[in-house]
Amino acid sequence: MLNTKRRRQHTGLLAIALAIGAALAWLQWWPLPVSLQQQPYASMLLSRDGQLLGARIAADQQWRFAPPQQVPERYRQALLLFEDRRFYQHPGIDPFAIARATWRNLSHRRVTSGGSTLTMQLARLLRQQDYLLQQDAQPPRSFASKGIEAWRALQLEWRFSKDELLVHYAAHAPFGGNIVGLQAASWRYFGRAPEHLSWAEAALLAVLPNSPGLIHPGRQRDRLQQKRDRLLTRLQQAGYFGERDLQLALLEPLPERPQALPAVANHLLDTLSSRAPDEAVYHSTIDAVLQNRVAAIAGRHGRLLANEGVHNLAILVLDHRTMEARAYIGNQAWQQRAAYSPGVDIIQRPRSTGSLLKPFLYGLMLQEGELTPTRLIPDIPSRFGSYSPQNYHRDYRGAVPAHQALAWSLNIPAVRLLQEYGIGRFQHQLQALGMTTLFRPADDYGLTLVLGGAEGTLWEMTAMYARLTAAARDGSGREQPLQPRLLVGETGPQKLPVLGQGAAWLTLQAMIEVVRPGADALWRDFSGSQTIAWKTGTSFGLRDAWAIGSNSRYTVGVWAGNAGGEPAPLLSGQSTAAPILFDIFDVLGPSAWFARPDHALKTIRVCRDDGYLAGGQCEAINMSIPVESHFQTVTPYHRRVHLDVSGQYRVHSRCEAVASMQAADWFVLPPAQEFFRKQYRSDYKPLPPWRKDCLADSSELDNDQPMELLYPHEGSRLYIPVDIDGRRSRALLQAVHRRSDAVLFWHIDDRFLGETRLFHEQSVALEPGWHKLVLVDQQGYTLVRWFRVLGEGEPDS
Repeated sequence: MLNTKRRRQHTGLLAIALAIGAALAWLQWWPLPVSLQQQPYASMLLSRDGQLLGARIAADQQWRFAPPQQVPERYRQALLLFEDRRFYQHPGIDPFAIARATWRNLSHRRVTSGGSTLTMQLARLLRQQDYLLQQDAQPPRSFASKGIEAWRALQLEWRFSKDELLVHYAAHAPFGGNIVGLQAASWRYFGRAPEHLSWAEAALLAVLPNSPGLIHPGRQRDRLQQKRDRLLTRLQQAGYFGERDLQLALLEPLPERPQALPAVANHLLDTLSSRAPDEAVYHSTIDAVLQNRVAAIAGRHGRLLANEGVHNLAILVLDHRTMEARAYIGNQAWQQRAAYSPGVDIIQRPRSTGSLLKPFLYGLMLQEGELTPTRLIPDIPSRFGSYSPQNYHRDYRGAVPAHQALAWSLNIPAVRLLQEYGIGRFQHQLQALGMTTLFRPADDYGLTLVLGGAEGTLWEMTAMYARLTAAARDGSGREQPLQPRLLVGETGPQKLPVLGQGAAWLTLQAMIEVVRPGADALWRDFSGSQTIAWKTGTSFGLRDAWAIGSNSRYTVGVWAGNAGGEPAPLLSGQSTAAPILFDIFDVLGPSAWFARPDHALKTIRVCRDDGYLAGGQCEAINMSIPVESHFQTVTPYHRRVHLDVSGQYRVHSRCEAVASMQAADWFVLPPAQEFFRKQYRSDYKPLPPWRKDCLADSSELDNDQPMELLYPHEGSRLYIPVDIDGRRSRALLQAVHRRSDAVLFWHIDDRFLGETRLFHEQSVALEPGWHKLVLVDQQGYTLVRWFRVLGEGEPDS
């Protein structure tokens, strides 16, 4: 009998153990609610300090943000005091709360309290959302449903910590309309993150899920305020704050309606969403305060530029110490109309680069020993095959130092340098510098590559200038990110900079000399002004205006134009984009320029006049070049001449005694360069003329060709169009001579054309084929030039 009783006890205990084990197994392995894993979230863009910059609604058209890591303390205290004071003591079901609710319901003879714990409410919310995800009706409200929610609450308590359950509740609670979750409610109603809520705001959000419809105007909002105020009073009585704080909290009004979310970086949010569409929160490197200030500048200038037919503007600010983006205005469109493409992120769209690539060609040639800062570059009418570049102002300076050609952004010297350096070589280096938009063969770009014949994005162009500045500041021994960072903690490939510190620093020095627009042109006269190395660019056809510059901390890139590519007559980098650039630097504040990197530079002796190595026939000066440079070209423009006693005429031994001669070293440019340089440089001294009695013996005259053809060039292939009347147009032949009083005699194909004085031009009708042009001056110097006129339909290459 005793054994039978013991067996029954053991069997009962075993059954209980099995039941408990089965229940625990169910709690552990039964699938969690689908809405815990598959809930669609709105996307959030946060600044580097956690400020909301922009948001996009979730796929189900709910404002539901990803849950925070933890529930803010004020909201947690308010919520638990209002909903579940024994939250940390019960296992998900609170028998005391159920008993209390039952007694109240019986006493009032109606349902006044449900006895649900916070975990049970979370279970109900998840069940409702699972039904919505399955596009089903709401679950029925019955005793069976209550039991299911109680059992689910036990599972949730088994699987999650108490703090995790609070986070899940805060993420799924309804807050009126299509606002779901504490994060969205805090931003929509109060315009700030939950951790910055006041006690009154936290209390309101604690009571709101209990009656979410009351938040809307006209919906008995006085009841909602009474709930909030009662909770505030209980919080004060519980010792969370004092009587004065309670009085102030009770005075805070309820929010009228949901606020519009910030939208100061919508294009950045769109770009990040396209790159990582599954992310719910983007922690960007953007500075919220700076972003708003730059946006205000963009808005102000955008309104002004619209009057000039310029309807789009994009701005990027990078911290080149960290290569992180600090401000990102993807497209400041004049109006939100389709004609102005307001949704396009222009920062990421390729546009014609204009003159933006010139500094990199300059720096590369400095580094590779092909240039010194003062080496003269020809600036004369030039033709390269069928391509004839023009300076922006369509003038010529004859010959200019390389650093001035860069500072003045002269096109013809830049094209001549590119011809020296090589198009394919330059393209390869640009790709190494981070330019990914150069996908065509080098010959397709041709010499226009350095003048806007290629396209680049504001993103990559600004980054290239930022890396140039970083190289000048830190040297070439430190690797740099290939792309700037948009997200906190973002990593990517790095490499050593293409330009060393010396070449980068000298390049920036030339860019500092660029004349600033308006009142900023006098920046050196103001003690508070900061040093900025900057460059502008204007694309062919007046479609793109650029300005990119750096101080010792930030690099700012500005693009202005029309997203659709329509030209604007007044568009230019100098007048359109540059004023915006300097307004932004004013907001950024002064930053001391970094020191000269003496270890990355070396000194050579060059001629003061032309920047080539001194060969003993010129006045020499010290010049800094990159330490790795091996510049070895001796001056070609200085020569030894012999003068008479007066020093006014050249002589030779057949017309003057050697003892009476005086030797002089003279700076002599080719005739075309001399002709234009004299117009800009009054200090240029032309060669003295030969004394008349010395001209009789031409065998003693040195090889001094005094004239040069500007057009056509040797071997040129000319296409001369046919006029409406069927006759071929006339070609204009142009030449220059060192002497202003020279007379030139023109011959074409052994036929005399005529003579010219002062302005040496001849208009002539030419048939297709090769032609021989001969020029002779009154001293007997002769110049011969062959060129070809193309026939109808004949290619010009």
